[in-house]
Amino acid sequence: MGFPGTWMTESESVVYRVVPKCACSTIGQIMFYSDHGSFFDGDIHDATTGLHKWALEASQPKIERAVRARQTYAFTCVRNPYTRILSSFFDKICGIQRNGRRYRGNLVPLLVQKYGVEVGGDDGKQEFDQIASFRRFLLFARDTIRWKKPMEPDIHWSAMAGHVSTFIVNGGRYNHILFTEDFNAGMQTVLENITVAHPVDLAQIPRFNESEGHGPKRAHPVEAYFDDLSMHLMWEIYKRDFQLFRYDFDNPGRKLPKGPVDLDEVHAKLGD
Repeated sequence: MGFPGTWMTESESVVYRVVPKCACSTIGQIMFYSDHGSFFDGDIHDATTGLHKWALEASQPKIERAVRARQTYAFTCVRNPYTRILSSFFDKICGIQRNGRRYRGNLVPLLVQKYGVEVGGDDGKQEFDQIASFRRFLLFARDTIRWKKPMEPDIHWSAMAGHVSTFIVNGGRYNHILFTEDFNAGMQTVLENITVAHPVDLAQIPRFNESEGHGPKRAHPVEAYFDDLSMHLMWEIYKRDFQLFRYDFDNPGRKLPKGPVDLDEVHAKLGD
């Protein structure tokens, strides 16, 4: 299986396991900048040079060697499951993507037809009941994750623990897991533990939010979207995410985790 979703600087200073919807665009650009002194011109997910990626065949042996030797600092980044799934809904389901089309072609029509989800019309800009539509989408997300119906789960709403675990199961070990909600502090820890060709001042780094502006703005506070049933579904889908990454399941309005990640626990529980 190797190391899907893993990126590494060309200088091999650091290895990063991508978790979708968890600041991955900004992290990729910081890694690119630390080697080259400039940002990639475009979406870092489209870069095929300047950064090693598991998706690029020529990069695979280099990434595999670095990860298995455990000499290269390795990290990943996680996010509150409540805000992550909301972000996926507004960006991927309600939003028009960079190519001018809906995400994954027939996905949105399927959601409209089978689950009664509204997405703000053809352009995603019309008024609609965000709360009711989100809760219907959450039911769909649960069905894809639990039963792989009506389709396989998408990487943007499959559990973070699943993404994080492939790296461990195949022989890697994380040195650090940072929180999207406390990004600068967590990323500073990474930078202090690696050698970079070009110093990175996190206070000056722009946020590369490639999903910004794709969909409608969230009209309500996070907790308004989650009633008892929604929270029950969240626990069913993301129980390990809440537990391992210390996020507060009982209070959807609390963005910050309750404490630091216990790396030993993560490796023990996700290394099966």
